[in-house]
Amino acid sequence: MEKLYAKSGPEWTSLEDHLKHVALAAKAFAKHLKINEDLAYRGAILHDIGKAHPVFQERLLSKGKKSKTFRHEISSLFFLSIFPVEEHDVLIEMIVGHHKSVKNDVGEKGLLDLEKGYDYLDHHLGKWEEWSPKAIKLLNSLEITASYISKEQALKNIEYVISYCKKKTKERGFSEWRGLLMGADHFASAVIHDTEKHLEKAFKEPNLSFFNRTSVLYPLSLLNNFHSEKRHTIVVACTGAGKTDYLFKRCRGRVFYTLPFQASINAMFKRVAHSLQDTNPDLDIRVLHAASSVVKRKYDEEESVLQSLFGSSIKILTPHQLASIAFGMKGYEALLLDLRGCDIILDEIHTYTGISQAIVLKLIEILKAIDCRIHIGTATMPSILYKKILTLLGGDVLETSLSNEELDKFNRHRVFKIGSFEDANPIISKAVANNEKVLLVFNTVDKAQQVYDFIQGFYPTIDKLLLHSRFRRCDRNEKERDLIGLDNEGNPIEIFNTSNKACIVVSTQIVEVSLDISFDVMITEVAPLDALVQHFGRINRKRISENSGPIKNVYVIAPPETTKEAKPYDIEILKRTFDVLNDGEILKERELQSKIDAVFTEINFLQIEEHAVFKSDGKISIDKLTHRSKSILFELLEIDSVSCIRESDQEEYENSYFERRLELEIPVRYFSVCKMNQLECGNKPFLIPDKAYDLEKGLFVKEIKEENFNSKFQII
Repeated sequence: MEKLYAKSGPEWTSLEDHLKHVALAAKAFAKHLKINEDLAYRGAILHDIGKAHPVFQERLLSKGKKSKTFRHEISSLFFLSIFPVEEHDVLIEMIVGHHKSVKNDVGEKGLLDLEKGYDYLDHHLGKWEEWSPKAIKLLNSLEITASYISKEQALKNIEYVISYCKKKTKERGFSEWRGLLMGADHFASAVIHDTEKHLEKAFKEPNLSFFNRTSVLYPLSLLNNFHSEKRHTIVVACTGAGKTDYLFKRCRGRVFYTLPFQASINAMFKRVAHSLQDTNPDLDIRVLHAASSVVKRKYDEEESVLQSLFGSSIKILTPHQLASIAFGMKGYEALLLDLRGCDIILDEIHTYTGISQAIVLKLIEILKAIDCRIHIGTATMPSILYKKILTLLGGDVLETSLSNEELDKFNRHRVFKIGSFEDANPIISKAVANNEKVLLVFNTVDKAQQVYDFIQGFYPTIDKLLLHSRFRRCDRNEKERDLIGLDNEGNPIEIFNTSNKACIVVSTQIVEVSLDISFDVMITEVAPLDALVQHFGRINRKRISENSGPIKNVYVIAPPETTKEAKPYDIEILKRTFDVLNDGEILKERELQSKIDAVFTEINFLQIEEHAVFKSDGKISIDKLTHRSKSILFELLEIDSVSCIRESDQEEYENSYFERRLELEIPVRYFSVCKMNQLECGNKPFLIPDKAYDLEKGLFVKEIKEENFNSKFQII
């Protein structure tokens, strides 16, 4: 029998192997979820059997031009009657929507959408007598007893499927079985022939004893209240007090660790992996590298959450990547199942304002409802937000903060106000002459790139580096490694953070989270006070005694004049922040809360109830077997939603595996690249011209245009 394939290159996974892999994963997940393992196995075997159809095989092998829509899920369900009648409904839920929403799919390719168009049933039956025996033979080889099915019976099967889907989409809620299959399918597709090996690591609770370490330099490490029976946690403490360790000590099971910035999660991933490697030699730690994978469909777009492996012991991601569960985006059922009962760390929650804050609050509400333990860490939080979170968590919360005496030991910064970046030139020159490390922080990538150009010209012999979110991940990883100044074994390499020489680092706000670095002098654009305090945490970070060390200077540039110039921040918040800073005085940690409350006099808890599919009253508003085809996130937020790659990286990307593909991707806002061509493999990155990217300075959004492509990379 000719070889049937499920996946094209570079993997070229056979259909038989893929079905085996997905079935193994589905059975393991069903065991964890305490649902019928044998039924999960059978659904996984059936889910892609329709790929035996000649139309699918020809397209896979030839990469020819597509004509009529072909959905292998439909062809798979022609074989439904092979299984006992009492299993049909569950099998349908596993299979019919494991790629598409069954109705209102953005590409109009869901099962119920196809009824509006051509005679799709004849097309999906195709040469039934020719290909169905191949599928039957494959099913039997995979321990599914199957015999010949007539064309008439196949059509009866699909008629029942259509009837069932019409009924279910009138119900509100979500299907666990759909989520199970989606999780298993992604798992097996990601690790392929290593599926069985990776499943051995799934659902293992990590040994977090490493974080029990203590030091007088980290007052939170000396507290014993982490044993508290309280279910949830809020800890408010300044940078360097040991919040990360404390939050991990509060966890009892598998952990989802969230940080606000996509660009920060790599550093935290490395930090956690290094910390836990001795006590957890086989730990499965995963990092989510993209908020979503967006597929262009005519004039609309469809997004799916990029799931890391279902059942990982620790996952590191951003709350926006969790947002699929609030908005019912593709894959949300699988993510809900994976999250259920886990520990969720929401670190640096202070950075969320406006709509982002509303989303995080909605997530807290949902996570609590699915039995998660929620642990929140922050350096600063407006009192009004703190009270709102306490209300959502229902009072079962361990509240932890530092005493005024402890806070006084963290007074490390004297604040000076300056009118513009030009005023900072003599400050930078003096610091360089004193062999000090200088950090310059700006609110936008464009501004950071402009200042870096200036620094290159003015200080040609000084070590310098630009860091922001718009780099290829492999390039940014290298920059972060240089910045931290340690080799893979943790030994100093005498550059930047571990050097005794002057250096200048230019960055956006991504420097504020997770990078364990310390500078001597900072010049920063004014940002909202909570974010600004985090910026300050990169200066004079390392304490050498339990008492307050030397005070170092930070210089804050006055806010701009216009709303447009203030973007991405609210100009009134910037003005109030600048006003509460006392020029030339030490910023006292014990006075910080009153300053925060003076800046954030009110918080607009934006109503996202109309967009969220999980309502505050516990009801679910989404139709079963469907998902939202157009992400509300694109409409409400400007986040790093999609990936792009350089034109010269296209060939390597198409012929590489998952990890290398991620390294070649550049996070970018969807609307910056949506007019560019898009690949069909991996995370479906958009192609950008090489001219729009520089290894030292990163992505230039304004250069992403057709006329900048290099003709040698174009297909003739």
